[in-house]
Amino acid sequence: MTARSDSCIQCFTVRHDGVTIPVSRGGRGHPLVLCPGLNCTQADLYELVSLLRRDHDVVTFDLRGHGLASSAERYSFDAFLGDLVAVMAELDLPSAPVLVGYSLGADLAVHYAAECPGTVAGLVLIDGANPLPEPFLTDVDVAEFRAMAEAEAARHASLTAEDIFSLGIEMDVVRGEILDRYRKTDLPVHVIMSTAIAGDSAEGRAPRHNRLWRAGVERLLREQPRISADWIDADHGLVFTHAPDVAEIIRSRLAPC
Repeated sequence: MTARSDSCIQCFTVRHDGVTIPVSRGGRGHPLVLCPGLNCTQADLYELVSLLRRDHDVVTFDLRGHGLASSAERYSFDAFLGDLVAVMAELDLPSAPVLVGYSLGADLAVHYAAECPGTVAGLVLIDGANPLPEPFLTDVDVAEFRAMAEAEAARHASLTAEDIFSLGIEMDVVRGEILDRYRKTDLPVHVIMSTAIAGDSAEGRAPRHNRLWRAGVERLLREQPRISADWIDADHGLVFTHAPDVAEIIRSRLAPC
C-alpha cells in the first residue's frame, strides 16, 4: 500500500489479484466505506461523497477496470467482491465502519457482511441487493440490454460490452439468491431505493422492471422486518440526480453513530 495526502484527503493504492485499486479517505466522524457499482467510479460520486464527508470519515475506491483502477483479466461478481475485501483489509479505522453500497456495490456489501461478520457496523444499500422474485432479463430484453452494454463499454477503457452483458446476467442469479446472505447477518440495514429504476416510460421494458424492482423490495421487507427503507422518486441514477436527498437519508439514519 502506498499513500499520499492532499488537502486533508488521504489517497493510497491497494494491490491484489494483479490489480491496483485507488482509494481515498477524508472527512470527520464515524467511518463509512462507500462501494460504487458497475460503470460507476468514485469520481462520478463526487457530490455524494463530499456531502457525506461533512458528517463521516468516508473511504471510497474504484473497482477493477473502473476509473483509476487498473484493468484485470476477469470481471465477475466474485472478482469485484475480492476488490472490496482487499480494500477493507487495508483500512486502519478507529471503529467498524458503516458499509454503503450503490447498485452492484450494494450486493457486494451484503455478501461482504455475510462472509466477514463483525467487521462492519451496519449497511446502507442504495438501489441494489434486491431479492428479485424473477430475473430482470428475459429473452425480450436481451437485444436492448446488449445495446446498453455497448453504450456503457464505450465509457470504459477496460470493460467490454460482453463483460458488462455477462455481469448483468450474473447479477440476476446473485439477486435471486441474496436473501440467504441477508439471513446470515444481524446488522442494522437500511435500503434507499428508486421508485422507477428503469425510468418513467409507460412503454417497453420500464413498467415491468419497475414493478419487479418494487416487488423485490417488498419481498425483502416481509422476509426481514428489521430492515428499514426509504424511496426516492427517481430512476437508477438517484445517486447523481438526488445526491443531497441520498446524503440526508444516510445522515439521518446514521445520526446515532
